[in-house]
Amino acid sequence: MADEEQSAGLESPLIPVLPQEHALQSTNRRFTKDEYLGELKKQLLLAGPLVSSNFLLFGMQVISVMYVGHLGELSLAGASMATSFASVTGLSLIIGMGSALDTFCGQAYGAKQYHMLGIHLQRAMLVLLLACIPLATIWFNAGHILQFLGQDPEIAAAAGNYARFLIPCIFAYTVQQCHSRFLQTQNNVVPMIVTTGTATLLHLLVCWLLVYKTNLGYRGAAVAISISYWINALCLVVYIRVAPSCKHTWTGFSKEAFNGIPNFMKLAIPSAIMISLEIWSFELMVLLSGFLPNPQLETSVLSISLNTCSMVFMIPLAFSGAASTRVSNQLGAGQPRLARLAVGVSLCIVVTEGIVVGAILILGRKVWGYCYSSEQEVVSYVGQMLILVAVSHFFDGLQAVLSGIIRGSGQQKIAAYVNLGAYYVMGIPTAIVLAFVFHIGGKGLWMGIVVALFVQALSLAIIILLTDWEKEVKKASDRVHNTPTTASISSLS
Repeated sequence: MADEEQSAGLESPLIPVLPQEHALQSTNRRFTKDEYLGELKKQLLLAGPLVSSNFLLFGMQVISVMYVGHLGELSLAGASMATSFASVTGLSLIIGMGSALDTFCGQAYGAKQYHMLGIHLQRAMLVLLLACIPLATIWFNAGHILQFLGQDPEIAAAAGNYARFLIPCIFAYTVQQCHSRFLQTQNNVVPMIVTTGTATLLHLLVCWLLVYKTNLGYRGAAVAISISYWINALCLVVYIRVAPSCKHTWTGFSKEAFNGIPNFMKLAIPSAIMISLEIWSFELMVLLSGFLPNPQLETSVLSISLNTCSMVFMIPLAFSGAASTRVSNQLGAGQPRLARLAVGVSLCIVVTEGIVVGAILILGRKVWGYCYSSEQEVVSYVGQMLILVAVSHFFDGLQAVLSGIIRGSGQQKIAAYVNLGAYYVMGIPTAIVLAFVFHIGGKGLWMGIVVALFVQALSLAIIILLTDWEKEVKKASDRVHNTPTTASISSLS
């Protein structure tokens, strides 16, 4: 049977699905060295391609900013403001809602209910594409909204124009997110490098042509992003429909996707809140920096720090995806003990990564600022901020992996409350007090972020320590087998 499944492409070439004959085994037996090393290898093989894919996707935004930056300050300010607006009002929500597939697809794959992955994918696409319609309406009116919020009229108008040309991007991003998570939960991540790498390379040319060789100007970068995102998304769509590895997880369109939407929403909405609350808080820090003395310096340095933080976060973000996949697969397979092993290994990996990357940031703090500015004042301030960025990266990596474990086990609702408390009860008030009462400035704002990340990581760690993995296996079984669409579907295993 195992040979037949392998030939049918049911198992990943990187990480085979563990057999289920030892389901619901005790979590008390100690782990062996071989088990630790085996799990470590599986997570690294899964996370490696995800790191590359994350950096390539992030690179599209960097390329666009680089091209637009040569057109002048107004173009750069408008594009930057529109990008932040799009992230806050659209992309963060799509990422959050799409992450519900980490739970549904991951646990279904572990339970060998392969047909259900395609159903979950179609259901997610239906819900998220419908959600894109009101979000696109918001983007269409971005200029008016930004002016209403008190932004500079000229910059707000430029941002509004840019945001309108970004509208096709949100639909492409939805398709890409859903299909990426569909593949990731099957431990099939190499195609994501190929499609994202192809789209990023083409983006270099398309963006240059549209920005410099047409009348679109800075708006050409928005069109280029939309085109590149659609190339990436359509490549994934084609791969999933023709690849032998997806033969049993994608079996064509089905009316069953219309069933179970309320169950999907029960995880999708908390997932969206959970992720959006975090992303919004970082953007709020940049906005608050504009009210500090010497706002030009503070905003520039906060933006550089946020860009640096976002870039290095691509590494733990990949480990988060690997942790989510491994935990959800093991819970779906009825393996509470191995789910616990996946949790321990993923935390060891991200702690090591946090120490190494943090040390690199601190050692390179005196020269990193020159990548963004030749002004000595900016370079010096960036050097001071990077110490805080290094600390925040350590805790950010921890919370990312812990959040991945939460997604894999389907506990997003409680995590949404944790993020609300960590960022909006602890982090942001602390940032405001330190920056504006104790006059620590931008460093005070970032200290507030560190406090939020620490509280978030500590709270999620406590939740996971108190998790009863045998109960989570039963919940996963109920989630997989009690979904309405499974009534008429026999197991493929």
